[in-house]
Amino acid sequence: MKKIATTICFFFMALGLLPAQERVTIMASDSVEVTGDWYFQSEESPLLILCHQAGWSRGEYLETAKWLNTQGYNCLAIDQRSGDAVNNVPNMTAALAKKMGKNGSYVDALPDIRAAVDWAIGKSGRGVILVGSSYSAGLVLKIAKENDMVLAVASFSPGEYYGDKLKLGKSIDGLSKPTFITASKREMGPMREITSHIDAEMLTTYTPTVEGQHGSRALWTTKAGYEGYRKAFLEWLEKVNQ
Repeated sequence: MKKIATTICFFFMALGLLPAQERVTIMASDSVEVTGDWYFQSEESPLLILCHQAGWSRGEYLETAKWLNTQGYNCLAIDQRSGDAVNNVPNMTAALAKKMGKNGSYVDALPDIRAAVDWAIGKSGRGVILVGSSYSAGLVLKIAKENDMVLAVASFSPGEYYGDKLKLGKSIDGLSKPTFITASKREMGPMREITSHIDAEMLTTYTPTVEGQHGSRALWTTKAGYEGYRKAFLEWLEKVNQ
C-alpha cells in the first residue's frame, strides 16, 4: 500500500499537481512562534521533523522535503531561533525571537524543536522521527534521548558545538533508539566520540566515498555524492519503518 501511495504521489508531483508546502506556526514554551513548512504525503505516512544548521532556515529542506514526500514521508521543516536565511527563505522564528529580546544561541533553539515534536505528535497521533543538521544535529540527539515519542533520530554532522551550555556526549549517553549519523568524510573520525555514547546495536553510520558535505545539504542534488547519502538515509528510514 505504501509503495502504491508513493508512486501516485511521485506521479502527481512530477505533473505539478500536488499543493506546495503549507505554512504553519507553533507556539514554543516561552511564547515564541515557531514557523514551519508542512509537507503532507498521506495520513498513514511516517512523520519527519527537519531541523536546520547554523545561520540558516527551513529553506535548507526545500528540495529534501519534497524528495522525502515522494518516498512516502510527511515532513515538517522548521525555523529555529538560532539561524538566518538560506535558499531565499528567511528565518521567521529567529526574527521574531530577536524582536522579543530572546537569546539566539544554539542551545536556545531547544524549545523550538521540542514544540515542533509536540505539534507533530498531536498532528499524527503517534511518534515521530527527528532529523538535525550541524548544531541541530546534536540537539535532536538530546531530545531523542529525553522524549519517548521520538522513535528514531537522524543526525547530519553532530558535534560538541555548545561550549559550557551543553556537553552533548554526556547528555546523550546511553541513547538506545534507531540512530543514523553521517557527515563529511573528514568529520567522520572526530564523530567517534559522539557515537561512542550511543547503543552500537541501534546505530547506523554512513561515510561518503567522496569528501562529502557538512550537514543535511549532503542530500541536495547539487552536491557531489548526494546519491550515496540519499541511498543510505532512505535505507535506514525504510528499516526503521518496517
